[in-house]
Amino acid sequence: MARMSRDCEVIVIALGAQEVMEPLTRPDAHREWHQCFEPIPGMDAWAIDFWRRNWTGLLPHLEQMPWPFPQSVQVLLRDQDDDCFGLWMLHEGRLKEVPLPCTVREADDLAPLGSVLTRTDRGGCSAV
Repeated sequence: MARMSRDCEVIVIALGAQEVMEPLTRPDAHREWHQCFEPIPGMDAWAIDFWRRNWTGLLPHLEQMPWPFPQSVQVLLRDQDDDCFGLWMLHEGRLKEVPLPCTVREADDLAPLGSVLTRTDRGGCSAV
């Protein structure tokens, strides 16, 4: 049975991207999601908290944006069942998840990404 309500937190960090992110701070009926990003004061960062499973088009949308410094784009994403935030960065025009130490993605058909991010260091993790 699919979950109807689903919390997901997203933080976008991108140098000099105020103009690029500004449209995402306003409602837009043409987007797949309805919530708006909020700027984080004093930072080149924006946050959003999705309360429904309606953010599936977010990563492809962010990939297509005209970032002034694409190498600076970082997307932190934590779905409600993830143990911690995952990190995505632009690489060759696509947002790719960056492997984090002491984490593993495990299949989950109910999760919007098809997986959940799990910490593996509950019993202790050696630094790489």
